[in-house]
Amino acid sequence: MATFYIKHITKYSYSSAVIDGATLTRLHPINDDYQKVVSHLISVTNNPFIETFIDFFNNRVGTFMVTKPHKELNIISEIEVITQTRLFPDDSVSAKEQWAELKSLECDINFIDFLKHKPFNGSDAILGLINSKDLKSKSPFKAVLELCEYVYKNFKYIGGITDVNTPIDEVWNLKAGVCQDFTNVLLQITRMLGIPARYVSGYICPNDIISRGEGATHAWIEAYIPFYGWLGIDPTNNSIASENHVRLAIGRNYNDCSPVKGVFKGNAKAELMVEVEVNSDKNKLSTTIKNDKVNSELSNSYQRNLEIMQQHQQQQ
Repeated sequence: MATFYIKHITKYSYSSAVIDGATLTRLHPINDDYQKVVSHLISVTNNPFIETFIDFFNNRVGTFMVTKPHKELNIISEIEVITQTRLFPDDSVSAKEQWAELKSLECDINFIDFLKHKPFNGSDAILGLINSKDLKSKSPFKAVLELCEYVYKNFKYIGGITDVNTPIDEVWNLKAGVCQDFTNVLLQITRMLGIPARYVSGYICPNDIISRGEGATHAWIEAYIPFYGWLGIDPTNNSIASENHVRLAIGRNYNDCSPVKGVFKGNAKAELMVEVEVNSDKNKLSTTIKNDKVNSELSNSYQRNLEIMQQHQQQQ
């Protein structure tokens, strides 16, 4: 069991004043038998009312709108959470019986979305890997651990060369990226093997074994292990998700789990800064917003869609 205090700051800065900023957040941590949320506070510029609902994947989603002109939008999420240690699958059921159980899930509405995959640049290589290692002769648990190790050993952890929109084909060619890239690759190849897998967003508290992914939101997969359930696998750190992993949301891919996304009205350029602190001591969290982690310039999807509509009108 472990207690963590998390501060997640999202800051949008605009080149000129904007209005009607509509934002959707998935910043509410999952609350279940393995993760108890003790407290959670979200504060937003201009203090708008935050409405919440439960989405298709059982994530709690927040929505709000800042209608007044503003040149900056700060979203600060502060969490206290207690996580529990999970037992590993005992793997006592025969591999043949476990694969038969997975086969029966192919038409199950609860798993179809987590088995879908499309061919990509590495498809032939992965099929060769599956055959050469004879992965289906092993239990799904052992097989997915081998795939996790494959991603960890064959991809370099390099920040700044990809973003959340980088396609898996490009990541495969680069053989490098960060946590969401490692996760996307493992997600794809686990599904190719016939094991349901889902994307997880959250946080990680570094220790002597786990170190990659701190200072930002983290990502990993959950693979469905027959007669056990969903098991977190972290390819960025080549580890099974433990009490050091705090889950925010699950889904088919990043788009289902994106912590913050939104639109605004205004002819302005936007820059995004994200800062995450995770600590086992509440008193060690900082009290001020720093400006040392700035992502590249963002495009406003509202403005972009408006331009597309205007082009269509001119063509008619």
